[in-house]
Amino acid sequence: MHGPALSGWLLMVLCGVAGGYCLSRARRETGEERRAARAEAVMGFGMAAMAVPAVLFTPPAWAGAGYAALFGTAALRALWFLRSGGRHPQQHLHHLHHLVGSLAMVYMAVVMAPGADGGGHAGHGAAASAGGVPLLTGVLLVYYAFYVLVSAGRLIPVTAASGAAGVAGSGGARPELTPACRLTMGIAMFAMLLTL
Repeated sequence: MHGPALSGWLLMVLCGVAGGYCLSRARRETGEERRAARAEAVMGFGMAAMAVPAVLFTPPAWAGAGYAALFGTAALRALWFLRSGGRHPQQHLHHLHHLVGSLAMVYMAVVMAPGADGGGHAGHGAAASAGGVPLLTGVLLVYYAFYVLVSAGRLIPVTAASGAAGVAGSGGARPELTPACRLTMGIAMFAMLLTL
């Protein structure tokens, strides 16, 4: 990622915490929810790794290809589950979102790779020239801006309506944390795309 080191640190921490929460959620859930939590954990940890400031760690030259392979595999997985369909339209939309997110991560990994027009991963602290395809970056920014606004809108009624009774009735689990985690990763993805 290009841009100030502080934003890299904040993104790294936020995405790492979101990935950790999703991983703990995967242990508790079953079936479709477990698959979704695993995919979100991979996305969170991958985003955290890509956001590490160059001041802390300069990734090896092959890191871009590694990220592209990881998220390419995640995209194929999301495509497989999207193709096989889900019982609910919400599951279908969630697989579609994972597909878009994974492909966006592949795109950023390719753009940030050494030798790419964007100046590579090593250009974190310096003012780098704009990388990637502006139209594609713009479309992804619009998608994530819309996703963040919709997710935030859904989060407000959940916290207001669930109250203490919803938390106590679910064995101590906090149902509003899952949408908050997804919102956090959507904001982080938007911020990462801005730095291209």
